[in-house]
Amino acid sequence: MRTSSVGPLDSLPLPVCSAVAMLCRQGAGCLRSLPTLRLRARGLQPGRSSLRLQALPVWAAASVSAAAPGGWYEALAASAPVRAAEEVLLGAQAATGLPWWGSIMLTTVALRGAVTLPLAAYQHYILAKVENLQPEIKSIAKRLNQEVAVCAHQFGWSKRVARLTYLKNMRRLVSELYVRDNCHPFKATVLVWVQLPMWVFISVALRNFSTGAAHSEAAVSVQEQLAAGGVLWFPDLTAVDSTWILPVSVGVVNLLIVEMYVTHFVRAVSVLMIPIAATVPSSLVLYWLCSSLLGLSQNLLLRSPGFRHLCRIPTTKSDSETPYKDLSAAFYAKFLSRK
Repeated sequence: MRTSSVGPLDSLPLPVCSAVAMLCRQGAGCLRSLPTLRLRARGLQPGRSSLRLQALPVWAAASVSAAAPGGWYEALAASAPVRAAEEVLLGAQAATGLPWWGSIMLTTVALRGAVTLPLAAYQHYILAKVENLQPEIKSIAKRLNQEVAVCAHQFGWSKRVARLTYLKNMRRLVSELYVRDNCHPFKATVLVWVQLPMWVFISVALRNFSTGAAHSEAAVSVQEQLAAGGVLWFPDLTAVDSTWILPVSVGVVNLLIVEMYVTHFVRAVSVLMIPIAATVPSSLVLYWLCSSLLGLSQNLLLRSPGFRHLCRIPTTKSDSETPYKDLSAAFYAKFLSRK
């Protein structure tokens, strides 16, 4: 099964999510360990008022701390990468002369085509080579297991020593295969390390423009242009989409993407994006929607045998000559068939 860049988040790695969850648990433990004396020192008695503070949702408390002067979001919004993203957006709009809705869409297409698509093709190239190594890895594992069993019997190794010896040598042999074919699986994660920061920086830059917080001399004029730079049902790109059409569209497109590579966590994130998208300026949601649509198109394109051959992606056993027919059949069987 191939991996892919998905959704606005484009396939967030589980180790990152685990780290976030760990930090949240540690933060909650620190809050619980605050002594009552500190509350009293600040004029807060542990009674009715403290219960109100505890009732404050975690996401609301995080938003308050992030928006506070010197908070992490303020530091991010003023960082050099975000300023560079602002310059890219301003330069694209000035070069094309398009209204802001068109400029945002065109910039998204250009970034996806010039940066994300080549990296996604490289990701599939690496993963295809790794998949083709699996028969050789299985053969090596079988032979090594027999050799370790003979040595364990000959030298009287315990099961633990035999297992550790097997694992150590297996890791070494597999690493040698990856070096030989130049296809270490970590190389397939380059897409995530490039795409995710780019998505964040562009999103924060658009939010700066929409709120007048951009770090450029034309910040106020850009905000005014965005206020009149929308189209159709969202004429004001600095306001939220009260019709929820854009937020729901973002969620639906992300769900279509993750249904191709289903994990319950990513599915939940896709649904969670809907209420989040309903509370941010339409300029951000328009960017997220364009990015998700292009991500869906990119995933479909990378299933094409012709495009994979053009990108010199090795053929694997899991490849199909009729990928779109197979995808349609799987979608029909999952959602439309009543059997």
